[in-house]
Amino acid sequence: MDPGLAEQAKPSTLDWGVQSTLAHLLPTVLYVSMGLLFFALAFWLMCKIAPFSVRKEIEEDQNISLGIVMGAVILGIAIIVAAAIHG
Repeated sequence: MDPGLAEQAKPSTLDWGVQSTLAHLLPTVLYVSMGLLFFALAFWLMCKIAPFSVRKEIEEDQNISLGIVMGAVILGIAIIVAAAIHG
């Protein structure tokens, strides 16, 4: 048997999916960061636009409808980010 063939037959660490994983890791981290930034921006914007304290309304006054509206906005942004990632 040719020694060159024996060297080619040995699997490298990149043959076990590491290269594929690393190729997908950067876009994943980028999209997660982008999505979290959009969520934080939307929450901050809703708190600034509201004529009342959002924290007080949800935590102290137990305003369920405000919590539902805030959750709906976050879900809407999640759908938009997912559609942008998907293409």
